[in-house]
Amino acid sequence: MIRYSTVSAVALAASACAASAETTINWWHAMGGELGAKLEEIVQGFNDSQDDYTVVPSYKGTYPETMTAAIAAFRAGEQPTIVQVFEVGTGTMMAAEGAIVPVYQLMEEHGQDFDPAAFLPQVVGYYTDTDGNMLSMPFNSSTPILYYNKNVFEAAGLDPNTPPKTWAEMEEFSKKIIDSGAATCGFTTGWISWIQTENFSAWHNQPIGSMENGFGGLDAELTVNGPAQVKHWGNLKRLADEGVFKYGGPVGGDNAPPMFYGQECAMIMNSSASRAGVIANATDFEVGYGMLPYYDDVEGAPQNSIIGGATLWTLSGKSDDEYAAAAAFYSYLSSAEVQADWHQFSGYLPITQAAYDLTREQGYYDENPGAETGLQQITLNEPTENSKGLRFGNYVQIRGVIDEEFEQLLSGDKDAQGALDNVVERGNALLQEFREQNQ
Repeated sequence: MIRYSTVSAVALAASACAASAETTINWWHAMGGELGAKLEEIVQGFNDSQDDYTVVPSYKGTYPETMTAAIAAFRAGEQPTIVQVFEVGTGTMMAAEGAIVPVYQLMEEHGQDFDPAAFLPQVVGYYTDTDGNMLSMPFNSSTPILYYNKNVFEAAGLDPNTPPKTWAEMEEFSKKIIDSGAATCGFTTGWISWIQTENFSAWHNQPIGSMENGFGGLDAELTVNGPAQVKHWGNLKRLADEGVFKYGGPVGGDNAPPMFYGQECAMIMNSSASRAGVIANATDFEVGYGMLPYYDDVEGAPQNSIIGGATLWTLSGKSDDEYAAAAAFYSYLSSAEVQADWHQFSGYLPITQAAYDLTREQGYYDENPGAETGLQQITLNEPTENSKGLRFGNYVQIRGVIDEEFEQLLSGDKDAQGALDNVVERGNALLQEFREQNQ
């Protein structure tokens, strides 16, 4: 009787252990609204697909807020296993030695079938080290494109199926639209930093910094005050003074989309991931899509645009079981089916060739004109040292400097050369500060 009770107790204990063997990990992210709901649906799909692991997603606010929260949690020893960090946080994450587990290492150690060559090189190049090793897992990658109002084009006597290709055409089309009375503004833009400075430079094969735009190490400095960038900022100032271009505000330029939706401005340059929002809000007109305009007198243009969005970083200080869960989740997340679904829902780029191919096979691009524009643009040419992205520390603050100096330009306090010279001077001071903290 005693023996039976002992055996039963052991069996019950073993059963309890088995029941609690499921490993739970936390994922902190910055996706709110419909994107956040879709993210939770993806996580639920993973949790339902197996019995070993549970991923718990938690919304932590904006990208900077999520990154700041993760850093604070890490210092307190309360970090999540996974955190979503936007692309300009890459340099900061890489410099945090001992704080991250590189994804290539994680996948190898936990036996996941992981082939870096399966990912679009224009996406993963941003997140690899100098040896080509992937450091974080791409999740939501986007690139800026041109959206335009086909109805306004037609009313102005323009071909509604032909977007402007060059900056000369942007100006020509805009003035024709305004003169016709079809709209009071030619164009606006989101993100002066990301679109009109960083992507502008990559699209024209111009460096924004030394040492391969910071990929070569912490000693890199900004060089974004070159002739092409100065010419472009100067033209934006002139067109703003003429009422052709309307400024949408700092950071993401949140005031720009309403000017497009309300048909005040005929065109907007914004993220490819804005596509769903554009379709939902542009209810009174037909939307057209095009690649970013370029200056045809700049050698090497157009080259390729670069990505925005974010990747998933795995933080150190967790157990092997938690890392096994993260690796399994990354495999699920990067599957063609999940990525194709996420791409089609959100407008973010598919991160793998297989997801791209699957989306095409499903007829999505045929049924949704313009949905492939960002992909065609980012893969237009093989990336160069000037067009594979950027990697600088303190870049969140540097983007703030770009916004401040652009507003100084618009107010007439500085010319384009002076504003961009200040971007370089102030930005390099921030890079020096980061260098001193991390060398």
